[in-house]
Amino acid sequence: MKNLALTRDKADTLLLVAAAFMVIAPHFAHLPWWISATVCVTLFWRALLTLRGRRLPPVWLLLPIALLAIGGVWYSYRTLLGRDPGVAMLALLLAFKLLEMHARRDLFVVLFLSFFLLLTNFFYSQTILTGVAMVATIVVLLTAQITFQYTGAVPPLGRRLRLAGKLATLAAPLAALLFVGFPRIQGPLWGMPGDARGPRTGISDSMAPGTMTNLALSEEVAFRVRFLDPAPPQNRLYWRGVVLSNYDGRTWTRIGGTPYRRDINRITDGLTLRLGGSAIRHEITLEGTQQRYLFTLELTAPDLIVPGQRVSASDELESYTLRPLHERVRYTAVAHTDYAVQADLDPALTGKWLQLPPGFNPLTRALGARLHALAGERGSGTAELVDAVLSMLRQRRFEYTLEPPLLGRNSVDDFLFRTRQGFCEHFAGSFVFLMRAAGVPARVVTGYQGGELNPLDGYVTVRQSDAHAWAEVWVPGRGWRRVDPTAAAAPERINSGLSRALPRPAPFGLAGLMALQNDKDSWLSRLRFGMNAANNAWNQWVLDYNPERQQNFLVELWQAIGNWRTPAAAALLGALAWAGYRWRQRRALDPVQAAYARFCRHAAGLGLVPAPGEGPHSLALRLRALPLPEERKAALAEFLELYGALRYRALDDDERIRSARRLASLLR
Repeated sequence: MKNLALTRDKADTLLLVAAAFMVIAPHFAHLPWWISATVCVTLFWRALLTLRGRRLPPVWLLLPIALLAIGGVWYSYRTLLGRDPGVAMLALLLAFKLLEMHARRDLFVVLFLSFFLLLTNFFYSQTILTGVAMVATIVVLLTAQITFQYTGAVPPLGRRLRLAGKLATLAAPLAALLFVGFPRIQGPLWGMPGDARGPRTGISDSMAPGTMTNLALSEEVAFRVRFLDPAPPQNRLYWRGVVLSNYDGRTWTRIGGTPYRRDINRITDGLTLRLGGSAIRHEITLEGTQQRYLFTLELTAPDLIVPGQRVSASDELESYTLRPLHERVRYTAVAHTDYAVQADLDPALTGKWLQLPPGFNPLTRALGARLHALAGERGSGTAELVDAVLSMLRQRRFEYTLEPPLLGRNSVDDFLFRTRQGFCEHFAGSFVFLMRAAGVPARVVTGYQGGELNPLDGYVTVRQSDAHAWAEVWVPGRGWRRVDPTAAAAPERINSGLSRALPRPAPFGLAGLMALQNDKDSWLSRLRFGMNAANNAWNQWVLDYNPERQQNFLVELWQAIGNWRTPAAAALLGALAWAGYRWRQRRALDPVQAAYARFCRHAAGLGLVPAPGEGPHSLALRLRALPLPEERKAALAEFLELYGALRYRALDDDERIRSARRLASLLR
């Protein structure tokens, strides 16, 4: 067999190629396939040339390849400017630069280019796992950089990796201090104004059969909530978003109400809003959705303040920003348990919530007319009429399902009288249509219902699968009241969440894992809660560390340090005192004695433990009996001889300096 041992030059170059691959590999998820393939082929080509000891390709061959790559980037993106083409050009440049290294300067060009390209990974993913992967890549890059600094013997790869890890660890406190204290600018931590972002899942300003069903299959986080007051029970967690009042026979859409002038408890633009009962303060961290709508717990006054955003509201109690939300935002809201919305509204002004498209759903229209006539004969009010319809949904055994049958042109008739199977949009839309047919003003409200409380950090996580639609009816003297027809057919959806209302069949072998996940006390649930809490902390304190949060944190930190009695201040002062003591102790220790102490620890690992009072001469005699290579014995013996000379002999300054330098060299 051929000798597989690598020379130092080959080993160093292969380490650099491996580090470059770790830098570029995360970009494969968004780069065009041909760029990823070109990078892989180029890196493999460079590694093969290194292993075989071949010369690097000439410039006349690399130049046409580079020009073709530039043309390919322009063809793929139709520009050479911007985030995506810029990252693609950098990835190709790094790969091609590895084929054009002729001097030591080129090595450092590759390293610095790798560090720069490494940062661009955060343009596409800012999760905590991405951060961990980037730290590992930095350690490998530092290892490659350290490797090129050695002029003599090179330590093993494991020792170099540990040294690079120590360097990164030593730099971490300074980096953390700069991150916490350096003045922040308003905006995302990583991003550029012109970044194009793809569409994201979320509540939109329209609803048709199947809209909510698609969201129910997504486990993406919609927003997280931290309650500053006791949280309501699960069945009271209705997160209001978009109000849909127009219906064309197939799709519900917004009317686009007039702006509301934030004057609570006053009649403004036809809106009377009275709030009372217990106040529930809550802080919402909303993920970027490409939409403008904000979500709050019902019922919250439309007086939200979102840092960095202009917020408006409609007379249907919708809160929205003037620009789409590309990034995560945080805002505080106050909900009230007792409220009345447009209780004194003139019935003549409710016509827009009674309109129905002509020629659709004749059976439902007829049923609504009968209910209206029956209510008139009995003298029943709107509340009794609503209760009658909800009782019908319970008695006729409507089924709540993610896979409802297809509906025809008269979708409401098909749902109420034929299939009786649907999701929340089927129940809410059909209920509102029937109420309008019975002469009751009604509208659809979309948002989210429920959420999962994480016991580790106290945040309630609301996912896209919690998307929900319900109804509002106008009751004379009481105003708009929430009615959830889904709760009549599937109360477990409101009380326990979607996963309990729609148990999905697990693939073979995964049923046990899903059972563990549903068990809140199982190890799998604790692991999941821990990961969610870590991601939330990363989002809150790293990605969303904006100027406002920085100012609040620094003020609280200064107050804690100023209060000498607080445990946090005492712990901080104790840590500083211990660090100062250790620093002074190290300063007071003679460098020669410190080197000898390190040598003794190393010798103990070889089986040579110095006896109390044993000098370097007797230790060197015992050293000869150790089963070690002669070269290593000679180095250890030279160290002991130099130590003895520095410690016990009278040397002039030049001899002492030369001996100390040689001692340090042998110690490394």
